[in-house]
Amino acid sequence: MSVPPGTDPAQRIDVRVGSATNALQPFSGAERRVGAGLAQWVALAIIAGAAVVADQLTKAIVSARLAIGDSVATIGPFSIHHVQNSGIAFGLFAHSTTAVILLTGAAVVAMLVFFGRTARRHPLLPVALGLVIGGSIANLIDRVRLGHVTDFLDFAYWPAFNLADTFIVVGVGLLFASFVSADRTSAHVGTAPLSRP
Repeated sequence: MSVPPGTDPAQRIDVRVGSATNALQPFSGAERRVGAGLAQWVALAIIAGAAVVADQLTKAIVSARLAIGDSVATIGPFSIHHVQNSGIAFGLFAHSTTAVILLTGAAVVAMLVFFGRTARRHPLLPVALGLVIGGSIANLIDRVRLGHVTDFLDFAYWPAFNLADTFIVVGVGLLFASFVSADRTSAHVGTAPLSRP
């Protein structure tokens, strides 16, 4: 970019760095590519697949070794307690298995679409959504195959749950953390003053 006569070159602002191809218009944060690439899809698949395998394996072990209603005391209030849940968390919609299956399937599809559009927004997103999607699919497999979900982690004063539920809760927490972090980063970049050479 040419410098007008009489202007000190050390005082001009170089707008070419981080700007559009016309060297005049700065890039907006919204113009960055945030859609999922191959690496993000692979990471999501690995994490979701591991979550499904871990959940289904633990449920199979519990179902093979404990009858419905049986429990094994472990540490303090925690025990392995084999129960069945035909609804969702806390027994809600216990008599609406078909509706729960449809809602869960729709939620998984929505999360995949969301991931495809925003996966590069934060490096935690493949992990967070991988856990949520994997946990959702794992419980969905139970509902389609058995008509109920197998729960076995029991803390006495809290409804029994399973690994899939744990993955979903942890994933949602990571998802929230990634959104907060991404928003703070965007705000910091958006308000940063232009640097001078």
